[in-house]
Amino acid sequence: MKKETKCIQAGYAPGNGDPRMIPIIQSTTFKYDTSEDMGKLFDLEAEGYFYTRLQNPTNDYVAAKIAALEGGTAGMLTSSGQAATFFSVFNLAGCGDHVIASSAIYGGSYNLFNVTMRRMGIDFTFLDPDCSDEELEAAFKPNTKCVFGETIANPALIVFDIERFAKAAHAHGVPLIVDNTFATPINCRPIEWGADIVTHSTTKYMDGHDAAVGGCIVDSGKFDWMAHADKFPGLTTPDESYHGITYAEKFGMGGAFITKATAQLMRDLGSIQAPMNAFLLNLGLESLAVRMPRHCSNAQKAAEFLAAHEKVKSVTYPGLPTDKYYERAKKYMPDGTCGVISFSVRGGRKAAEKFMAHLKVAMIATHVADAHTCVLHPASSTHRQMSDEELVAAGVGPDMIRLSVGIENIDDIIDDLKQALEQI
Repeated sequence: MKKETKCIQAGYAPGNGDPRMIPIIQSTTFKYDTSEDMGKLFDLEAEGYFYTRLQNPTNDYVAAKIAALEGGTAGMLTSSGQAATFFSVFNLAGCGDHVIASSAIYGGSYNLFNVTMRRMGIDFTFLDPDCSDEELEAAFKPNTKCVFGETIANPALIVFDIERFAKAAHAHGVPLIVDNTFATPINCRPIEWGADIVTHSTTKYMDGHDAAVGGCIVDSGKFDWMAHADKFPGLTTPDESYHGITYAEKFGMGGAFITKATAQLMRDLGSIQAPMNAFLLNLGLESLAVRMPRHCSNAQKAAEFLAAHEKVKSVTYPGLPTDKYYERAKKYMPDGTCGVISFSVRGGRKAAEKFMAHLKVAMIATHVADAHTCVLHPASSTHRQMSDEELVAAGVGPDMIRLSVGIENIDDIIDDLKQALEQI
């Protein structure tokens, strides 16, 4: 199936007389005839469900759809994109381990790594995504467990060189994790370029309507854990908390990572996505292939308008031929990038705030990447916890405005930008 068809039909195949739509299994528990039947589930000897904190049929249908869209072998939904980011890294790295991450990532992810996970004993090295080969090579340590980056950085819009970082990671026997939230599998499939694990904040374009918070992790099924057994004992040695199962042996390359994340992390941390949210997410996924081209075409026109306006100091959008990442975006995302634009107006932070206050179509909101056009000042909101030096490293200037272009009529969006700029 092509991606447009997968958005509609992947993940769930109703049988004769079954519900055509993915059903909402709004139940915490599941009934079995014997303790032996349930015991097989606890031993991971049989497939099925016993408690929604670990797995739920509605969630699994939707996760399977996203895995199919990304070209992976297994997927799991989480309560948020932040939970997906945490689980994807924590499933591999623990106290005393090291992780390499792009410095140009979402502010919440940066804080998760740099503050919270450091308190757990995990060391992080943040690299400029445009670092030299020598700098990239020097970042690896014997205890490095993975590399993390974003396809399109939020909100710096730096396009990550997936193939380059994948080759470096694999040369050191570790996987590459890529957050593909902004591009979505409609515009980019990182696994095809060497990524091993893909994450999403499904709250964004996948949901598309500001309706449901959620996240997803997809395993490519291509990383050979047993070939690097000494680096990943959690996957390649017996798990005594699950009756001595060795995940990489029992579930193979295609299932080990997600099974471990479910059996260990979801069991103990419980960041499950609500079945109702998964149902709403699926409704969004069904129109994803239709919405993304509209987001991209609207953003392209808005970016061109802003770039030509005398009161706009700079515009960052990978779809502009003048953008630093234009050629890289064409390589990884030939059909379009995303609907998000970053730009700065002349007059600094105060001018930016005045411009935003006069917008009428675009709403000031912390959200991004949904049907509504919305705007945000990252330095005073999503990236507020970062110092000026960290903001610069992340590609987020103090006067940057993040514009998430929706799917309204583009003339209305541009007219709104025009009248607000006149107020500066």
